[in-house]
Amino acid sequence: MQKLAQSWLVLQISNSPFLLGLDAFLGEIPILLFSLLGGVVADRRDRRHMLLASQVVQMSCAFLLATLVALRVVQVWHILCLSFVVGLAQAFGGPAYQALIPSLVSIENISNAIALNSIQFNLARVIGPVLGGIALTKLGASWCFALNGASFVAVIVSLLAIRLPFTPGAGGASVLASMAQGLDFVRRHPVMPSLVALAFAMTMLGVPLIVFLPVFARDVFRQGPGTYTLLLSTYGAGSIAGALTVAALGNVKHKGRIALGFLVSLGATMAAFSLAGLLPVSCVFLFFAGASLVSVFSLVSSLVQEIAADAMRGRVMSVYNVAFRGGMPVGSLITGSLVPHFSAPVVLAANGALLSVLGIYLLAARKRLVSS
Repeated sequence: MQKLAQSWLVLQISNSPFLLGLDAFLGEIPILLFSLLGGVVADRRDRRHMLLASQVVQMSCAFLLATLVALRVVQVWHILCLSFVVGLAQAFGGPAYQALIPSLVSIENISNAIALNSIQFNLARVIGPVLGGIALTKLGASWCFALNGASFVAVIVSLLAIRLPFTPGAGGASVLASMAQGLDFVRRHPVMPSLVALAFAMTMLGVPLIVFLPVFARDVFRQGPGTYTLLLSTYGAGSIAGALTVAALGNVKHKGRIALGFLVSLGATMAAFSLAGLLPVSCVFLFFAGASLVSVFSLVSSLVQEIAADAMRGRVMSVYNVAFRGGMPVGSLITGSLVPHFSAPVVLAANGALLSVLGIYLLAARKRLVSS
């Protein structure tokens, strides 16, 4: 709900696709800058307490933005600053969140757990835009932000109810030495560098599809918030279908090969969505793009979780998180800079073509990744 209202609000206030991309950039760049530090902390402190602090910060930002909009004093720089603060909270909460999953389920159920986690996340992505579209058109943007703030109460209560079997120790090495240990583990592993590079490229080229849906709704299809809601909901429905597919596969062999197949599919359906020009046809391709993106994410994440030892998990997941989340601001900023010159359909179609080429290359050249 917040993302829908915030993206539309930025575009409405500024009429600038670049500022829309900059907002996404500022929300993600703290993850690139601070996730490694967050991973070290996650291996030294109670991960549940880290997540609680992250949720409180994000809740406060949502309520503050709701107040600014309700008082009619909101400016673009307010939104950009709050996006950065939320990203900073997620930089510390993200590694702790990802490191918690193996503490709650056995290693053989990791792939299924990640897929189920993707289902609840993307179910919210379907329901949120529908409710957000209603709230945005009937009540205004401030209600979207206020309801998002209220939703954190449920998350905080859930975290307080969790009892973890593993709590990280304080650790004897310095913060920098602990970071170096995590980076060295990733660098020396035969598959991890490819997984990290894949995560970065996937989000740099694939996630701008979601960020620039408002531009497609307004400038390509000549519609308003209702069409933007439809596009977000279609993407979310595809994401759920992709997560269900991965969950049904279970602890399947050759996850790397399957993930690369979905990467090729993601690129092809992105390009087709961008160039279709007709809303019903574009929605079909957007559905399959959402399914492909979540399938790649679920399979790659499960491979990383299977590789990482519990004592090192926070740092390994933070490196992966830097790549996965760090690709988002870079892609949003580059895409936002190119769209005014070449148009959103052309730029997103080029992104899709690059993803398909990358998938085909990795299938042919990275045998260890394919066989993993």
